[in-house]
Amino acid sequence: MEGNMKAIFLAIVISVIVAFDHSSLQVNGQALAKSMVIVWGKDRASINGDNLDLVLRDKDSGSAAKSKAAFLFGSIEMQIKLVPGNSAGVVTTFYLSSTGANHNEIDFEFLGNVTGQPYTIHTNVFAQGQGNREEQFVPWYDPTADFHNYTIHWNPTEIVWFVDRIPIRVFRNYESQGVPYLNKQGMRALTSLWNADDWATRGGRDKTDWTHAPFTARYRRFRARACKWNGTASITQCASKSNWYTSPVYSQLTPAQKGQMEGIQNKNRIYAYCKDTNRFKGNMPKECSLPQF
Repeated sequence: MEGNMKAIFLAIVISVIVAFDHSSLQVNGQALAKSMVIVWGKDRASINGDNLDLVLRDKDSGSAAKSKAAFLFGSIEMQIKLVPGNSAGVVTTFYLSSTGANHNEIDFEFLGNVTGQPYTIHTNVFAQGQGNREEQFVPWYDPTADFHNYTIHWNPTEIVWFVDRIPIRVFRNYESQGVPYLNKQGMRALTSLWNADDWATRGGRDKTDWTHAPFTARYRRFRARACKWNGTASITQCASKSNWYTSPVYSQLTPAQKGQMEGIQNKNRIYAYCKDTNRFKGNMPKECSLPQF
């Protein structure tokens, strides 16, 4: 009898926890078609089940999609297969963004290149409308041969960019020291494919070769294990210590993850704004003097 009572009590506790989690977290295991909507290029892009294809036909006819829900903190991921062959001038994106002049944004942008040359993985973060925090990498794999996982993990302590579960970059919360952070605006997940041959490849020197059009970028398995934004009340709710991503284990990278990231940054990072003293004329952003991991 005592064992049965313990089992019943445990079941009640679990049901309460699950109910609480579902009130604040959207654990998105739905098909992509139920989670995202095409917002640009509806005559070109397509969503079919758990798959999204974005198509670029000419200079003015790219395409884009966004999540139906907005989020504040969590892990948001997408698998992407980039445009193969000569992709110079073409930009494929997966990013989070709010709206307005003082918007927040966390970017994955993939800058195409001429055949045989690597893509550039361009990352950036805008906090309260302030950007200019770019880091760029060359992939250690062929991003056009198969799908790869790109994850943005974002919590009140830090933002981490992951590629195939390997961290490549961290941006920590130093709001207490005057560095703006992304903690008061809900952001939607967005994807796009567009032409940017005025800057994307070697500063615009390599133009898009339209004889290779249409260009197609393929996305699948959008997942958002994240706190759903429900207005300003979410600022407190989503930062609550009862959420999984606010656990101390997610407050910083593990030693193994730090080792992985340092390896990628040493071998594959080709630009870091905190190392660009010429750009900032010696007046470096404050976070550049603070540890990021």
